[in-house]
Amino acid sequence: MIRHKALHNGFQYIEITNACAEAKIALQGAHVFHYKTKDNDPLLWLSEEAFFEEGKAIRGGIPLCFPWFGKHKTDTILPQHGFARTSLWSLSKTEEIDKDTTEVQLQLLPTPETKALWPYDFDVRLDVLVGSELTMTLSITNTDTKPFEISLALHTYFNISDVDNVVVEGLKGCAYFDSLEDKTYIQKEDLTIEEEVDRIYSKSAKDVILQDTHRNIVLRSEGSNSLVVWNPWVEKAKQMADMHDEGYRNMLCLETGNIREDARTVEVGETHVLKAVMKSS
Repeated sequence: MIRHKALHNGFQYIEITNACAEAKIALQGAHVFHYKTKDNDPLLWLSEEAFFEEGKAIRGGIPLCFPWFGKHKTDTILPQHGFARTSLWSLSKTEEIDKDTTEVQLQLLPTPETKALWPYDFDVRLDVLVGSELTMTLSITNTDTKPFEISLALHTYFNISDVDNVVVEGLKGCAYFDSLEDKTYIQKEDLTIEEEVDRIYSKSAKDVILQDTHRNIVLRSEGSNSLVVWNPWVEKAKQMADMHDEGYRNMLCLETGNIREDARTVEVGETHVLKAVMKSS
């Protein structure tokens, strides 16, 4: 079942329920902010202090970073992570595939506001498949008369029991850029989180496993050769108005993306597809 809902302030979202799973997707940002399968804990972390307000990004779930990731590389006044996560998307397709699987598609097209920030024509679509797995397929088509370069991410916040309990498998041997130190290293063993982490991995493995005490979360990526691992840790969590001081303990971001050297040039008429499939076991 697909329901159209709104919060008391008019903030619109879609609620999806089927025999297997449930999800909630905000029209602002095409932002999946809740997903869980029956009889399991939520797969996604959502801050208790998250803003659900026009023009403000939601802390948690899966924000979409487009058409650039992080700060714009030539103009730092432009919004962090681009404009997709704070733009209003339209719902272009809904389908109850079967009793266990629901599909929705959301679309973002250029507006005078986006043109002021990024002077290109585009057609961006997000297909969300809600079932035993959560599948996110982000397609960017160049409808302009000239090529454009994009860096982007599915900025997924995973819900974990405690940051002390998790191990990230599948990154061993991968090079990573440490954004905190502005240096590149090689991951020598499976990753544990013991301090602030902000790394961009040049990964070869398509499956990354987030091992927790009571479950494993599997993240499979397509159209991506980069993965961000991020946790703000103690001091930065305290500085965030939309995160509880201890919120960092129950989240870890594993972000499927096209970042730094993995940025993509999309030729006129071409489409770049970034896909992530996630599930717990």
